[in-house]
Amino acid sequence: MVFPFSSFLSNSFIFFSLHFPLNLNCQLNCKREEPTHSEDPNSRASSSSNAPHGGDHEGGDKRPRGNAYEVFLSFRGIDTRKNFTDYLYTSLIDAGIHVFRDDNELRVGEEIGPELLCNITQSTISIPIISENYVSSKWCLRELVQMLKCKRSKGQIVLPIFYKMEPSQVRHPTGRLREAIKAHKKNTEEIVVKEWEEALKEISSLKGWESEKIDNGHEGTLVKIIVEKVMGELKRPFQLNVSEQLVGIEDHVQQIMSNIDAKFNGTKIIGIYGMGGIGKTILAKVSYNRLSSHFDCRSFLANTRETSQRKGIEYVQKQLIYDITRSSCDVSNVDEGISVIKSRFMRKKVLVLLDDIDDSTHLNALVKDGSWFEVGSTVIITTRNKSILDEGRASYMYQLNELSLDQSLILFSRHAFRKDYPPSDYEGISRDVVSTTGGLSLAIEVIGSFLYRKREDIWKGTLKKLKKVPHEKVQEKLKISYEALGYREQQIFLDIACLSLVTRYATYMWDDCDFYPGMGIEVLSLMSLIKIDEYGKLLMHDQLRNLGREIVYLENPKEPQERSRLWFYKEALDVLDNCKGTGKIEALSLGKCDEGRTYAAKQFKKMTNLKFLQVDGANFIGDFQSLLPELRWLQWKGCPSDFAAANFHPKKLVVLNLSNSAISEDWGGWVPLKMATELKVLNLKRCQFLKRTPDLSTFKSLEILSLKSCENLEELHPSITNLASLIELDLRWTSIMKLPKSIGNLQNLKVLRITRTGITKLPDDIGMLAKLQELEVSFCKNLERLPSNICKHISLEVLHFIECKKLQELPELPSGLRELWITWQGQSLPHLSQLTRLKELVLYDCCRLECVPELPIGLSKLDIRYCGKLKALTNLSDLKDLGILIISGCSSLEGSLDVWKENLA
Repeated sequence: MVFPFSSFLSNSFIFFSLHFPLNLNCQLNCKREEPTHSEDPNSRASSSSNAPHGGDHEGGDKRPRGNAYEVFLSFRGIDTRKNFTDYLYTSLIDAGIHVFRDDNELRVGEEIGPELLCNITQSTISIPIISENYVSSKWCLRELVQMLKCKRSKGQIVLPIFYKMEPSQVRHPTGRLREAIKAHKKNTEEIVVKEWEEALKEISSLKGWESEKIDNGHEGTLVKIIVEKVMGELKRPFQLNVSEQLVGIEDHVQQIMSNIDAKFNGTKIIGIYGMGGIGKTILAKVSYNRLSSHFDCRSFLANTRETSQRKGIEYVQKQLIYDITRSSCDVSNVDEGISVIKSRFMRKKVLVLLDDIDDSTHLNALVKDGSWFEVGSTVIITTRNKSILDEGRASYMYQLNELSLDQSLILFSRHAFRKDYPPSDYEGISRDVVSTTGGLSLAIEVIGSFLYRKREDIWKGTLKKLKKVPHEKVQEKLKISYEALGYREQQIFLDIACLSLVTRYATYMWDDCDFYPGMGIEVLSLMSLIKIDEYGKLLMHDQLRNLGREIVYLENPKEPQERSRLWFYKEALDVLDNCKGTGKIEALSLGKCDEGRTYAAKQFKKMTNLKFLQVDGANFIGDFQSLLPELRWLQWKGCPSDFAAANFHPKKLVVLNLSNSAISEDWGGWVPLKMATELKVLNLKRCQFLKRTPDLSTFKSLEILSLKSCENLEELHPSITNLASLIELDLRWTSIMKLPKSIGNLQNLKVLRITRTGITKLPDDIGMLAKLQELEVSFCKNLERLPSNICKHISLEVLHFIECKKLQELPELPSGLRELWITWQGQSLPHLSQLTRLKELVLYDCCRLECVPELPIGLSKLDIRYCGKLKALTNLSDLKDLGILIISGCSSLEGSLDVWKENLA
């Protein structure tokens, strides 16, 4: 179960497997209300500024739909029709304001009509007058719900008036209000009444007026204040055009608004970043519209990147100057533009939206760091390039991510079917189409609009194409980011897209090709073209992946051998089988399709620039003398035990993956492969016939050696201790019984993993590994002790030794630990409070442990499982940074946690 930290932790969750009957999971179903077309528009009554003042009339509003009202009044006629509402209505009309006044008492029928719905939606301001009998009217409540929906979806201003009422009475209805709610429940669907109750709570929290608190209840004063407020709100400029088909935008807007000072005491630069087509501009526009009423000086600079490319940044400067000063200014160069902006804007509180900025020099020419404007100004920036915001400019940076699958389906349906959900016979294919978009709002809207009213065969053909190629309009948008990259970054991008290179091993290949992957990956990440997860894995959006593949495909659509990368196995096989290889091919991926096949040397003869080769399960035959001179990456999973090729010497090889192979230490390929003296990565995972590692002495540059899940591996060749460059050694799930005594020679070793091995003790030389950062020895059931000098590892950050039940004693723990997993059979633990950097602590199956000493106050995760005798956690309430607490199988701890949980509440 999940419990939020409500007292002293923010953005945190606690996980218990205790018996608390709580379920805080909820799902909000947002469905747009459709007009009821069957309703007779003449069955309701309303009055507007086109009608005589103070009069009610039958027949509804006959005005043109394009002429939207500025104010919508919602009220209960029996309470205020002839007094306060009439006075307010007349005063607004006299002020020249276009008002719609709805008198729901004169209406016939139950459902809200399309014209009334339109009047509410198109109004700039809604004013519900909450009086004593307002809640008893279903019509009033329906109108209130619609007003609040418009507030959330399009930023409509809602100004509630609590007429002879207090907001608290509306928030928690009592007396007549409570009786009215009960009456509704008897003849109205429960979900509808629930929506009304939520609306009443929401309206009670909005800033409005209480009639009895304004000038001791003098209504004339209140009406004057309201009219002035309405006139002030209506002075704001034309709202930026935003689609009404928005899904999931409100949470993002609220997050941004929460980081803007409500009193505008400080200048804010808000940066919104994300990949192309994700919806940054829409989010920025909605935020701009919400803020615009607070500023007299505003400017929206659309498509700044494109405009500055075509007309120069000076043109954009002139547009900004005109928007803010309402006067033209001739700017001949950038410096002159900066001078004008600085001199004329210093005493102006401005709201500026810079859309699609991709150059920091352009940002410097327009707003710099915001110091050119009066305090209280707000600048909103949208960009694909996070680095522009990283240079100390942005007060707050917000990354916009993809829509969820459910949100995507709603948005798609609104464009493809003009309603929130697809028809039942189109639901399956709709979900398939939506899945190809990867939550990219631009793709969803474009494809949904394209498929509107199309035949079923068009749908099927579109789906088939989308699985391989982005829609043309989406591709154009995404390609902007690709074209902004340098050559080296483009090559890294294409490798990730075409070859699915998601592991960090790829950096070794790119580094050897002089692509400078450290910088390149950072650029791709900042440009929102890739993401990097917590394990360092490179992630790419499906639409971007397909874009990269389309770019390579278009290198030569008709002749695959003239493209740089071949990943589609049919094309790759055709090139090999027919000896069509050329010097254009840099990467060839065959995957599992070539299992059991053999490839002759002559098939690779013309591939002089091949850098990446994946031939899982195949074998090589023939003489490879002087072939594959540029090969850096060889993925040869499942290679056979026999090695038939001659002179197979890929001298520039840096990554060799032989996992899942039938090779042994006597495999014939080891000798020729020793020519690869620059090898950095050797992956031998799951090689079941490997009992002893081969002689690795020639691999002087080796940095990563993975022997994980070589279940029959019992011995390490002595040469392993001569690998001075080795950074990571993975021996998990092997039969290794001991480590070499001279393991201390591996002076660059940072990661040592020996989980689930048969090791009984670690050599004291472990203490000589000065750079060791991670040591994992969990589930080593025969391990009796850890080296006493382990405390000397000032660099050690991760230490795991759960389920090592034969440990006789715990050594002093290194002070620099940030992650510690323990199984201990003693009754107490050493002092942990000295581990000031510790962020994660796992106590697993400490069956005799009765108490935990004072915990480090910087902990962010505490996981305690199967510690049945543990009774108390001494300073749990002091852990201000704790984000996750997991308690499982600790029966004796339940009582103290019950008390602690009550204190949280």
